[in-house]
Amino acid sequence: MTPSYPPSNIHPADFRLETICQSLRWSLIVFSLCSGLLSNIAKRTAMSVYQNSAKKKIRGIDDIIQFIDSQPNIAGKAGIIWWLALGGLFLDAFSNSALSAGLNPMTRDLQLSATEIALLTSFSSWVAIVFNPVGGWIADRWGRVTPLILAKMSAVVGALLVTFSPDFSIIITGRFFVGIAYGMDFAVAMAMLAEFTPARLKSRLNTWQGVWYVAVCLNLVLALLFYSWHVGDTIWRYSIAVTALCGIIILLLQMRYLVESPVWLARKSRLAEAINALQKIYGDRFSLAPTAEQIPVTGEARKGIKNVLLIFRGVYLPRTILASVVQICQSIQYFGVGWYLPVISASLFGKNFVYATLGSLFFNIFGVIGGFLSPLIGRRLGLRRSSAIGFAIAFLVLLTLGMYSDTMPLWASLTVPALFILFHSGGPGANGKSLSSLSFRSELRAGANGIVGALGAIGAALGLFIFPLFREQYGLQTTFLIMSVVPLVASIVCFVITWDPTRTTIQPDNEPGAPQFGNNTDSSLTPGVQETARGTK
Repeated sequence: MTPSYPPSNIHPADFRLETICQSLRWSLIVFSLCSGLLSNIAKRTAMSVYQNSAKKKIRGIDDIIQFIDSQPNIAGKAGIIWWLALGGLFLDAFSNSALSAGLNPMTRDLQLSATEIALLTSFSSWVAIVFNPVGGWIADRWGRVTPLILAKMSAVVGALLVTFSPDFSIIITGRFFVGIAYGMDFAVAMAMLAEFTPARLKSRLNTWQGVWYVAVCLNLVLALLFYSWHVGDTIWRYSIAVTALCGIIILLLQMRYLVESPVWLARKSRLAEAINALQKIYGDRFSLAPTAEQIPVTGEARKGIKNVLLIFRGVYLPRTILASVVQICQSIQYFGVGWYLPVISASLFGKNFVYATLGSLFFNIFGVIGGFLSPLIGRRLGLRRSSAIGFAIAFLVLLTLGMYSDTMPLWASLTVPALFILFHSGGPGANGKSLSSLSFRSELRAGANGIVGALGAIGAALGLFIFPLFREQYGLQTTFLIMSVVPLVASIVCFVITWDPTRTTIQPDNEPGAPQFGNNTDSSLTPGVQETARGTK
């Protein structure tokens, strides 16, 4: 007999209160442990900095960029901030994959129709379409930290609503908050990562893809654990509950350790605040240059929400097209195929939950490998070429699945989808967000990420909505054939447009010839000019 949810001998209200209390208790315990560890790392870094008493004079954004680029790696407090920003992206992946891992049990538990499944799986992506640019605008207007914290709060609220939802309508409400978090987080976190990363390590932004697949794999492992508890078709509630727990921990850590981006502050002509942020991150080793020596910010966009229009002008336009195409097409192919791997695994290996989950875990391990290899691949090939090649291979894989998946031997049924995930994660899966984060100046960066992210969310929503409908109407093989057109078109675009931020000495925060609004005035600081070439090795 399948146990009920909640257990029959416990009143639902008591069960929910007890679960929330336990989640908060564990969150505080993990937060205390992590906080102590991170504080020790920050203290050791501060002590090493203190031994070097020579202070660097900061005259303007050039000096800040040169200092960050001179760092041998991303360590100490800067490393903590960098990984905490990635932690938010981990939470986004964990939230999405938690629903994916429990999709079949949820369908049976709530007796969902194909249309309800399509709406449920795609709804947060539709919400993200709106909140990608909203989050980017907030970050470019008021800073990176505030929207990141708001996104975590929204993620926790959404996870709790879904976990304890009595019906489909409350689940949809919870997914609305998840969509807010997903939309805001990616636009802002990737911008912040770009501003803390030395130039020669630009491709390291692709690390987020490996983190994404770690979250997916962890969810699948937890699903197997919960299944062993014999919780029946309510297993999806347990997966979502863990999402709330992770969200609380990451929220507390980000509130404790995040510091505003010095590069963004300097681009906003807030040099004193930028130095204060540098001192919090790297120690007391900076001093503000006298007013007469300060170098003004050139070409700062000051049109508020209209600033984002600049990404469709001049040299920015082909960059926007490239990043958008990569982001849209990788979203369609991943969220239409990769997100449904548990369902695809069930089609290939049977309806048994354990076998289907193990099959999906097998596929996603290749995503972990490809995701963490993506920075190396991006550094060797460039973000554009690695995207083009990755899309081309994804096209061949989907074509193969569409033509032969019903006659494949078991080894091929395992290998071909695994190759899709490997080349997707190693190439275009990571590159769309990295391309937009590295192609525009700071006061436009998060907003550009928001626009590109919104376009990607449209692709994700289309993939999530269309895939189950096509699968029901045409069957799995024909759906694969239809989906194969997407990476083919994307590969062609990547070969045609030649811009690659990892293959240029152009520094977007001080780029000659970058699009400007008419009658733009410089900062009131004392005039001075010196463009910075922030190149790569």
